[in-house]
Amino acid sequence: MKPKQKNIVVQTKEDLVEEVKKDFYDRQQQRKNFEAIWKLNNNFLIGNQYSCINTLSDIEEYDKQYFWQQREVFNHIAPIVEARISKLATVRPQMSVVPSSGQEEDLKVAKLSRDIIKSVYEKLSLKEKIAKATQWSEITGTCFYKIVWNSKAGKAVYVDQNKNKVYEGEVEVSVVPPYEIFPESSGCEDIDSCFSIIHAKAYNTRDIKTIWGVDVIGEDIDTMSLSSVNNLGGLGYRAGINKIENQIKKNHAIVIERYEAVSQEHPNGRLTIVCQDKLLFDGDLPYLNAFNGSRGFPFVKQVSLENPGCFWGSSIIERIIPVQRAYNAVKNRKHEYLNRLSMGVLTVEDGSVDTESLQEEGLSPGKVLVYRQGSNAPKMMQNESLPLDYEKEEEKLLKEFSEISGVSNIMLTSSWSNSLSGTALELMVEQDSARLSNTVEKIKTATNALAKQILKLYKQFAITPRLLKLSSNNGQSEVIYWKNSDLGCEELVFTSETENGESVFAKREQILKLLQAGLLCDQNGKFSNSLRVKILELFGLGVWEGNTDEDVLQKNYADTENFNLINNIPVEVLEIDNNDIHISRHISFMLDKEYQSAKKQNPNLQEKFLKHIREHKKLLNNN
Repeated sequence: MKPKQKNIVVQTKEDLVEEVKKDFYDRQQQRKNFEAIWKLNNNFLIGNQYSCINTLSDIEEYDKQYFWQQREVFNHIAPIVEARISKLATVRPQMSVVPSSGQEEDLKVAKLSRDIIKSVYEKLSLKEKIAKATQWSEITGTCFYKIVWNSKAGKAVYVDQNKNKVYEGEVEVSVVPPYEIFPESSGCEDIDSCFSIIHAKAYNTRDIKTIWGVDVIGEDIDTMSLSSVNNLGGLGYRAGINKIENQIKKNHAIVIERYEAVSQEHPNGRLTIVCQDKLLFDGDLPYLNAFNGSRGFPFVKQVSLENPGCFWGSSIIERIIPVQRAYNAVKNRKHEYLNRLSMGVLTVEDGSVDTESLQEEGLSPGKVLVYRQGSNAPKMMQNESLPLDYEKEEEKLLKEFSEISGVSNIMLTSSWSNSLSGTALELMVEQDSARLSNTVEKIKTATNALAKQILKLYKQFAITPRLLKLSSNNGQSEVIYWKNSDLGCEELVFTSETENGESVFAKREQILKLLQAGLLCDQNGKFSNSLRVKILELFGLGVWEGNTDEDVLQKNYADTENFNLINNIPVEVLEIDNNDIHISRHISFMLDKEYQSAKKQNPNLQEKFLKHIREHKKLLNNN
């Protein structure tokens, strides 16, 4: 259930600005503990692992207790996160649309929607943005996509009376880190359950003037950045490492955008934008991107691991930070013990030697050690060998890294025991994929929601006809003219196609097994040239082979003839045609749904195809 909306009575712009700023400050304080966790995760990822969260929810580093203390970082978190992100990259979903029924209109709308999504996927570089969002969600547990309409993007449609160009507009998708999002309550599980959401971002004053046309005074804004810290090292040396801390960004100002859901007081929702003491915008929610054509928030949330009853997701880093701390302690204590074994600890009777000289110079080789006559000579303490408990504890902690993170040694180091069989290795790889399946589903869900919002924005704003160019499988370009009335977003079913973690190497192994079993051959024990070309393509050798294979060229040319016949372009049967291949391709196309749909619009289409096939058969019989 959504939380109860606040009955806010605003009489003046000044009161509204102050109310929004106070609301933003309250949400900052409420979210402070979560922000400290994100910063701690970032610090442990980059190697600043001698840091903690203090009572004020700030990050602080603690120093050595003794000058000789060994204090190095043995970072296992970074390779674990990198391995998870790499694995998730292989199962990154492709946005897709399927028709809700088999009716012709649904098929047509679904095909157009798929083509638009495919074009937007490439045009907006959504593959890279999904990868960036996945990195944020793996580190902080949560990330957001912001989907907006840019009326000044796209092609120029016409020039108005003031000689200003009017553009057709385009969808824009940006990745928003969790530091910029402030929900009304962290107890809301998702975006739809929030009555309001604030997006606060630091803009350059020049950009604020360009976007909103308002002059504001530049300020010094705290932002997160990298700096160095030198509190590491050991006996006789110091080491440095990066850390996350706040840094100043000059000539910037924070723009606060507060989105309020549809209510009785505001039937179209409300968007209020504030910067400093100025009101930049106050009006309805701009986008019809919610269910059933209503107005909603332009955000999609993606999490790594879900926290029931909480708006924010969690990161795997949070679970392995205690293991990382324990591992660093064991390794450093182990090295301190080895230092004592190698350098030794000297026992000296009080007043027998010059202790200051001994402390500064140590026991160098060939050193003449003079001690007081009648006293006991200095001697080395007898230290035992390194206890086995260190080795056992280190092995246990390494095992815990794998158990908690779900990243095995195969996934992390690409190494395995020679005693494992092929079946055992396959099972271990499947287990790695299963441990990530929950995160994969979250990415797929976010991607589907992203596709929905993109199409709904086109449905709302793509009023003028648009040209869409797509490359078909046979190398031809398909041109589609469409506008918003051709879309029916509520009747579509959105899906995500993934590779399920299956690598190209695994696919090649499967094909080799099928070939050895003879399942790809015909009744004569042979396989066709087209199948040979497809196999070579999978092995990375099909580009030149596909361009020179005659059967493939014949099929491509026959597919071009199908395209021309549908679009009333004259087609001639040539003596160089392979009639068997052409007849097979034409008949296959006539049995396809695309032909059946085109046939309803052009009753003479069937006779054109049959006449063309008869010409091929006639030429075939004459030969």
